[in-house]
Amino acid sequence: MRIGQIRKIAITAVVAATSALAPAVGWAVTGTYYDRAFVLAAHEKCRLFAAPVAGALSAATLQAHGAALRAGATEADLTATARRARVRAAEVSCRNPELIIVRDRVTDAFQGWARTPRMDFPGTRASWTANRLRAVEPRWRLMQAGMTGASPVTFGLVAEETGHEALSAVVSFVGRPRPYAARIVMRDPSLASRPWLTAAGVGILPPEAQRRTVWSAGTTSAEVSVLTEGRTQGEVWRFPDAGAADLAELDPREPFLIQFLFRDGSVATAQFEAGDFAAARAFVALGTI
Repeated sequence: MRIGQIRKIAITAVVAATSALAPAVGWAVTGTYYDRAFVLAAHEKCRLFAAPVAGALSAATLQAHGAALRAGATEADLTATARRARVRAAEVSCRNPELIIVRDRVTDAFQGWARTPRMDFPGTRASWTANRLRAVEPRWRLMQAGMTGASPVTFGLVAEETGHEALSAVVSFVGRPRPYAARIVMRDPSLASRPWLTAAGVGILPPEAQRRTVWSAGTTSAEVSVLTEGRTQGEVWRFPDAGAADLAELDPREPFLIQFLFRDGSVATAQFEAGDFAAARAFVALGTI
C-alpha cells in the first residue's frame, strides 16, 4: 500500500492552514496559535521533543495566544481553537509519518530559540525584556520599565544570589521620603472574568471591587546591578511568588499598577502592561545560558 493511502489524517500544524478551524476571527488571527497548540498537545501525547525544545514551544504558544488577543481574537475564540488542536492531536497516531515531519521541523525551528540568551516580548504599549545570561550579582531576568512622576520604577523577576527569581519592583525616588509599603493592583479574574476594554480595545483597570491586591513581602536597598542606568540608590520591593502566577492570568492588553504608600497618606503609582508576561516567564524558565 502506498504512503498516500496510509495517511488517513492530514496534519496541518506548521505545514499548512485550514480555514475551517477558526471561523469566528479567521485563520490569519488564530492560525499560529492553533499550529503551536496542536504540536504542544501532540508532544504531551507522544513525547516528541527534548526538554529545551518543549519549553521553547510552550513559551511560543503563550506568545501566539497573546498576539491573537491583540489582533482581535476573543478568549472564547482561542479556547475553541485550543480544543480543536487537542482533538486533532488525540486523533493522530504517534507513528504517523507526517507527525515525524512536523516534529523535525519544529525541532529545527525551536532549537535556536531555546539557545537565545535575550528576547523582547513587545505588547501594545510596553515590552518585557528577558535575559537568560548567567551573572554573579543580582540581575533582571525579566523586566519592564515604568515611571512614577520623575522616579524610575522597574518591575519583573530578579535573579538573586541564591538563584531564586524574585518578583520585584525597584524604585529610585527623587526628593521625597521613602514609602512604608508597596502593592501590585490588578484585575481579579475570580471577580471579573473578562478584561475591561475601551471601545478602541485598550485595556483599563476594572472598578476597585473587582481588583486583586498583592502586598510586598519586604524591602531592602537595591544593588547597583538592578538600578536604572544613571541611578546610584534605590529600594527593591519583593512580592510573593504567587503574584507572578496572578499576573500570568491577565489578558495581555490590560494594565496593572505598582503602588507605593507613604505615611502622609499619599500614593505613588506606576502603570505597567501585562503583555506577554506569561510567555516571557516561560522563556526565562528555560534556564540560564
